[in-house]
Amino acid sequence: MPQKRFTQKLTLYYLWYTLLFFIFLISLAILEKEGVPRAWIGYLFMFATIVLYAGIGVVSRTSDISEYYVAGRRVPAVFNGMATAADWMSAASFLSLAGGLYLQGFDGLAYIIGWTGGFCLVAMLIAPYLRKFGQYTIPDFLGARFAGTPENNMVRIIAVFATVFISFIYVVAQIYGVGLITSRFTGVDFSVGIFLGLASILVCSFLGGMRAVTWTQVAQYIIIIIAFLIPVAWLSVKHTNNPVAPLSYGAVLPELVNKEKSFQADPREQEVRAIYRQRADELQKKIQQLPLSWEEGRLELQHKLDELKSGNASLLEIKAAGRVLANYPKSPQEAQNRWGDIRNNYLNKAQPGFSKYTPYAAKDKNESDNKRNNFMALVLCLMMGTAALPHVLVRYYTTPTVKESRDSVFWSLFFIMLLYITIPALAILVKYDIYNSLVGTEFAKLPAWVTYWANIDRINPLVNITDINHDGIVQLAEIVLDGDIVVLATPEIAGLPYVVSALVAAGGLAAALSTADGLLLTISNSLSHDIYYKIIDPQASTQKRVTISKLLLLVVALVAAYVASLKPADILSLVGAAFSVAASALFPALVLGIFWKRANRQGAICGMIAGFIMCVFYMLYTHPLFGGNPANQWFNIAPISAGVFGVPAGFITMLIVSFFTPKPDQKTLELVDFIRQP
Repeated sequence: MPQKRFTQKLTLYYLWYTLLFFIFLISLAILEKEGVPRAWIGYLFMFATIVLYAGIGVVSRTSDISEYYVAGRRVPAVFNGMATAADWMSAASFLSLAGGLYLQGFDGLAYIIGWTGGFCLVAMLIAPYLRKFGQYTIPDFLGARFAGTPENNMVRIIAVFATVFISFIYVVAQIYGVGLITSRFTGVDFSVGIFLGLASILVCSFLGGMRAVTWTQVAQYIIIIIAFLIPVAWLSVKHTNNPVAPLSYGAVLPELVNKEKSFQADPREQEVRAIYRQRADELQKKIQQLPLSWEEGRLELQHKLDELKSGNASLLEIKAAGRVLANYPKSPQEAQNRWGDIRNNYLNKAQPGFSKYTPYAAKDKNESDNKRNNFMALVLCLMMGTAALPHVLVRYYTTPTVKESRDSVFWSLFFIMLLYITIPALAILVKYDIYNSLVGTEFAKLPAWVTYWANIDRINPLVNITDINHDGIVQLAEIVLDGDIVVLATPEIAGLPYVVSALVAAGGLAAALSTADGLLLTISNSLSHDIYYKIIDPQASTQKRVTISKLLLLVVALVAAYVASLKPADILSLVGAAFSVAASALFPALVLGIFWKRANRQGAICGMIAGFIMCVFYMLYTHPLFGGNPANQWFNIAPISAGVFGVPAGFITMLIVSFFTPKPDQKTLELVDFIRQP
């Protein structure tokens, strides 16, 4: 009965919260109509939501170890499902997934299929067994399952390393998203925006741990889903007269395909593509003439800067020339990689293109087969990575019972589905809107949103529309739109009131903050509980353990913010890498640890190391960002799907080593039997 009353009380609280949020939204819309400046609307939205999250963090502050680590194990299934969905709907899901579908078409569906399938694996293979085990972290489970003797902590240490590595990659992507949104709606520099957003992240996770993060994530989910559904419903009504976008956007697809065919046949479009082809050829010549071409280019830029300094050039011109020189490749090898990427980009723009809505569309069977193989490889990596992500799995420690843990997986999938079935509709409707309103427009009459988004980051513009053939008219090939801003720019692209733009920004910020909170807490709890308490100081008081966790959380957050400020890669690429590493390092050990009694400590150690090394090696060996060469790819599998090699390496190594080393002791066998009991 106490749990039932607790659930009813939570339901009432969040119903009132949702009602008040709609009243707040309507009030801001009225203020905008009455002439309140847009900037103030944006500030009010951002400030109000951040204060709300901070308020929940303050109210939920705790030093109780169970509350701080697992929210007291009393989170009802429905609310744990909402919190998990918010934790899951990261900046990648909210900001980048629609952009990925916009740019990649059918190929982008791999993310939706893989992530959704991953939760099915969580429900069937992982979550109920972890809850029955009843500890605090994923390394805690692996450490106990493969301990052997109390002093054998190697499995726990490796699991902590993998957890920190995976979660750190993931959290950098979230903080990047926070910086992008904050800089857009406050006008501050991107790097400053990152650290402003970081303050909101820290208030929740620092003060209240999992308890504060859980109740904040439920509030954030409500904002996320409202922010995503309102603009896509508006776009759907605009183009199909039907507010239910997932059911109506199919009617737009044939028109979209016909428009692309007409664009490809347009002589002016062909002229632009010919210019891109010429630029690609020029870059190819420079690459062939390395290192001489690199040295000549550097000297030419240096000479130009010296001329500006010695002449009567303005300070702005000198600074611009200095930035160009500073961004010039530092070595012939870097020049080869960077110029090669630009050349490939030009070649892609020069191609007439294939329909992005046809599965594995390509110019020949070999390329089509490669696309299919990469699609399936990515789906598998995302599925297995989802089933091994520490910050997602730890949420199933917070439910009162094993049954509630199973139920919460269902609710997680349901709440995630509400967003995921809408993402393809948004990508299609935004593209349709751009094709109708932007392509064919005079450059002198470009909409204001183009200039605004282009100025957010002048070094790597989020929107770049250049008159390549100097005809004064925008061609499709002249539009370069960063996938990370498709969702954020949707209200402006569709001509919606500014209050909707602020709402979408608040939703994107909620998505990034909710995931960042969970990730930072996962990292700090793993270090404080599994390293400090379990290994360094087993006699530490609960107060000291919580204090250590908070200090570690602060340090990790600052380091992650600094790395994110360097803009290491786009959000989706960062997140994709985290999934492959998680699948390779943890998935075999988790599955075999639950379902195969013979799996032992030696096998787990070797399996986790082998999977991790194989995955990271393949990424370094094939990804240009890390000095690798795409020509080194095995079976033409992209680096983001390195898990298809890491997971088999982990499974095979763990099986072989476990067979040829002593079986687990009786205590461990009894633990496995207990976990697997219905």
